[in-house]
Amino acid sequence: MNILLLGYGKMGKTIEKIALERSHQIAGRIDADNQADLANLEPDDVDVVIEFSSPESAVENLTYCLDRGWPVVCGTTGWLSHRTDIETLCRDRKGAFFYASNYSIGVNLFFRLNKVLAQFMRNYPSYQVSMTEIHHTEKKDAPSGTAITLAEGVMEHLPNKRRWVSSEAANDPVNMSDDGIAIESLREGTVPGTHTVRYDSDVDRIEITHVAHSRQGFALGAVVAAEWLVGREGVFGMDDLLGQS
Repeated sequence: MNILLLGYGKMGKTIEKIALERSHQIAGRIDADNQADLANLEPDDVDVVIEFSSPESAVENLTYCLDRGWPVVCGTTGWLSHRTDIETLCRDRKGAFFYASNYSIGVNLFFRLNKVLAQFMRNYPSYQVSMTEIHHTEKKDAPSGTAITLAEGVMEHLPNKRRWVSSEAANDPVNMSDDGIAIESLREGTVPGTHTVRYDSDVDRIEITHVAHSRQGFALGAVVAAEWLVGREGVFGMDDLLGQS
């Protein structure tokens, strides 16, 4: 399988290593420094694209790839205000698009645990939910896509929670009304990703935490998603890949 890498930072290099170990070929490595080289690739040169670039580049990258007929696996976060447009384009082009805020199998199990806990907490309004996410200092978007997915999972099961608010607004009494979930974003060293969901009351606290030890789990999940996507048509996510409802 010929894989085009859009975004060749630390994650792109980890994905490349795993893809080669799984006997795939790299059709190209495109980053901000050589974006023009993308036009040199013919449609038949690429079987699938794995896109881990930047919030500023993602929409243009995804549009270009779908217009070329290339299946795309996207792990870039921070661009989701345009997600509906990209999914509509995918369907119009009869293409294949796979998006996940996090490709780690462990994180996706954590997403499900988060929803189960939110279901339990629905009957205990004395507990207030909040979150903290910690990533390396090079991560540009905040909150992380994973934290936003966790917040969306909580909102599915706690009807009084209708939105998330970032740490920048945490001290604003308007934003911290009862319908908001506060997400604190910290950037420290080379942390691959730590996410905590907590429920606080006057008498105790309940917490669940996922700690990533490296980028390997994210990268492997992205390559497996690319292998799965080739030959399919439509818009997909990790629930499709993992066979989960």
